[in-house]
Amino acid sequence: MKFFFASDLHGDLAAVKAMAAAFVKERAERLFLLGDLLYHGPRNDIPSGYDPRGVIAVLSELKAHISAVRGNCDAEVDQMVLPFPIMADYAVLPLGEHVAYLTHGHLFDGAVPAEILPGDILIEGHTHVAGISTVKGDITCLNPGSVSMPKGGTPACYMVYDSETATFTVCRLADGSTFCTYTV
Repeated sequence: MKFFFASDLHGDLAAVKAMAAAFVKERAERLFLLGDLLYHGPRNDIPSGYDPRGVIAVLSELKAHISAVRGNCDAEVDQMVLPFPIMADYAVLPLGEHVAYLTHGHLFDGAVPAEILPGDILIEGHTHVAGISTVKGDITCLNPGSVSMPKGGTPACYMVYDSETATFTVCRLADGSTFCTYTV
């Protein structure tokens, strides 16, 4: 089974179309969106491909596969126009012997939520910086980066979890090549 993770779409239609194509190409069963879906926010420039209505149309076609959490740029009005829930602050995803805690990341601002236990995995976006790190020695933090506004010198990315290999792979959106990996 494969799970696909993406974050920080910020209403960029070209990026969302590329993400949707990558989701299909990866043959993932679920698409987990980690927030900031339609609006660019006051701290970011308007993306060149900014088209929230177009993004709604693309995401609506994938609604049967989507689970989402709320980002700091998501609002109740966004929920009104999207055909899947987006207002949860977090989601819990069992992964074999491990548990993944999915959130946007803005509510914890670099801290690890108290609910996360040793050996668990924190998957969050918000920073727009793709990468893998370990905190407190035994909690793995994974960030798929941003499909539309990457920061920190990282490319636009998404992440795939493959249950057969128990591996998370952060991939470049442009060509699907590997940016970094983590095996549970």
